[in-house]
Amino acid sequence: MKRLIYQYLRDWAKEKDHCSLILRGARQVGKTHAIREFAKSFDYYIEANFEDMPALKNFFAYDLDAKRICEVLAARFQVPIISGKTLLFFDEIQECPQAIIALRYFYEQIPELHVIAAGSLLDFAIEKVGIPVGRVTFLHLYPLSFLEFIVAQGNKLLAKKLIEHTPDKPMPDILHEKLFFLLAEYMLIGGMPKAVNAWVEMRDLNKIQKILSDITNSYEQDFEKYAKKNQLKYVELIYKKVPTLISQAFKYSQIESSYQKRELAPALDLLAKGNILHKIYANNARGIPLGAGKNFEKFKLIMLDIALCQNLLGLNVNEWIYDPFTLFSNKGALCEALVGQEIIAYSSPVKKAELYYWHREQQGSQAEVDYIINRYEKIIPIEVKSGATGRLKSLRHFLEKTLNVDYGLRFSIQNYSIHAQIHSYPLYAVSHLFVNDIMREFCS
Repeated sequence: MKRLIYQYLRDWAKEKDHCSLILRGARQVGKTHAIREFAKSFDYYIEANFEDMPALKNFFAYDLDAKRICEVLAARFQVPIISGKTLLFFDEIQECPQAIIALRYFYEQIPELHVIAAGSLLDFAIEKVGIPVGRVTFLHLYPLSFLEFIVAQGNKLLAKKLIEHTPDKPMPDILHEKLFFLLAEYMLIGGMPKAVNAWVEMRDLNKIQKILSDITNSYEQDFEKYAKKNQLKYVELIYKKVPTLISQAFKYSQIESSYQKRELAPALDLLAKGNILHKIYANNARGIPLGAGKNFEKFKLIMLDIALCQNLLGLNVNEWIYDPFTLFSNKGALCEALVGQEIIAYSSPVKKAELYYWHREQQGSQAEVDYIINRYEKIIPIEVKSGATGRLKSLRHFLEKTLNVDYGLRFSIQNYSIHAQIHSYPLYAVSHLFVNDIMREFCS
């Protein structure tokens, strides 16, 4: 399965002065598979999994001398460790905090060696042991994007057409319809690699739902690994409640009126740190960088994956196959969450993606734009309209009152069109905002 992350891994490998690399992301988004595929470009490969082989922790108990550790690993796996020819991969590294610390010494003592690490719930382990600045670099991986989903199904030419299409003219009707039917599949399958693989191989909807349920259950089983005993009930409650609250201004009272913010906020932050959900922060959009205008107290939420969200809700997702256009017209919150998930998926993996929306509240008047992004030092406001029609009062107000904005975007079931400052894109075309050489190579 091809992933956009591969080119970023190759770029890291080519860097003359490369640090050790940590690939971060939620459980089961494909980190291990991506690294194994990347490893095929090396002559030798060692995969040291601290969960499957706990005895490996002993190699880091005596000291953190990188050369000594390489010697014992080479002997253990019977694979030579040669700088420039061997990829050394530490999987489930959160199980061995000393190995996380050791990453800096691999860079300092054997800088030419390619060392990469990944793990589940890694952000919690990193927070405990710390990572020295300039000694370790990070990449972030998320569920498959819609573009990756198309390519996984063998539709590379269609993916190429999608990113090359110019928005000043409509997509041909036959391709427009094909892309929406594929997007409907993506809504019910999502971007978790195991679900996508099963869909490509079997196209069994019952099997897909079983896989998604297993993933949501595994996330729930992880709670006790990072939540304190007195936090568990709050984490579990939020996890089950958030899917009903996606794409709307979040209030802690919506979770449970009898609980206070001081009880719920830490639990919510744990789920965000575990990459199970994403916060979309309100932003005043007064300039670039957007992070300077972030309001930490006002936010919306979306789950990491649109299909996992619907699985938790217990929705009859089979309707996406039978009547997709009706569902796209009636599922506004899910469509908005889809666009957010896509923005995250196409953002640079070099740093953790952040989502923002614009909200203005004055006496007797409110205005809100679903997302704002920064592209080429310009702010682009984005409205998501599930149906073919919908008022754009807030978007027009934003365009009129905000500096450093050339145009606004509306995503809907409509085809491409441009009317003055309003550019209309189909819901399947979020990738068009982020087209770069890596995407072009991916689709070629």
